[in-house]
Amino acid sequence: MVSSASNDIGTGTYTIMTQIAAQTLGLPLEAVTFRLGDTELPEAPVQGGSWTAASVGTAVQAACQALGNKLLKLAQQLADSPLQGAAFEDVQFVDGVIRLNEDISRRVVIAELLDASGEEKVEAEATTGPNMLKQQPYSMHSHNAVFVEVRVDEDLGTVHVARVVNAVAAGRILNPKTARSQVLGSVVWGIGMALMEESIMDHGFGRYMNHNLAEYHIPVMADIDTIDVVLVEEEDDIVNPLGVKGIGEIGFLGVAAAVANAVFHATGKRVRDLPVSLDKLL
Repeated sequence: MVSSASNDIGTGTYTIMTQIAAQTLGLPLEAVTFRLGDTELPEAPVQGGSWTAASVGTAVQAACQALGNKLLKLAQQLADSPLQGAAFEDVQFVDGVIRLNEDISRRVVIAELLDASGEEKVEAEATTGPNMLKQQPYSMHSHNAVFVEVRVDEDLGTVHVARVVNAVAAGRILNPKTARSQVLGSVVWGIGMALMEESIMDHGFGRYMNHNLAEYHIPVMADIDTIDVVLVEEEDDIVNPLGVKGIGEIGFLGVAAAVANAVFHATGKRVRDLPVSLDKLL
């Protein structure tokens, strides 16, 4: 059981925290339960700002390493322990066992450890934060490059985004499926910003006139075509022990600008006031 007061707004926090804990302790995913979303659980920053994986994930890893240390000490208390005298750096947690790096035949099964030791449960906590002194000389942001193809109707001025390629470098990718999903959503968001989304103010009444989804236009399936996401491999041992960076918002950056540039390339008309609407092209 791993717990944090963080929450999951659909980005896959449950999944990646379970993965981190399972990998750190060498357990199958189904053996790990991750609890979140309760302020009585260990403190965590707000879910947002592209920092949950880096902050909570680092704490989960540290807590599991602390637990691993305790399990190793329990294993060394067993009679004729095969791990006697081994330091934490000398062992590995793999497939539900603790084993020596240099001789993997010398091992202790984690599931049998509590029974043999007489302990009801073993717990560990960890608090982590950024190493500002180490990080200060470096830039550690995620970054991306966006390429867009558009089709513009010469008579009507309608714009359709035919293809988007979004290459994102965001450190270590913990889960390619959920990471790609976040970037896909960001691209759709960027297309909406480029071509549709606009709040119209009635200056006589001082209120927005299109404040619901019947009148505020956002992309639908018919507006979205091919989206290719490239997750660029990147190693960074400065940003945090996991090497992860935020991927929540980075996929959005550059999409609207790339659409506007593609429209300029197709029509010769430079639109600097989003969205790129019919009246601005005709």
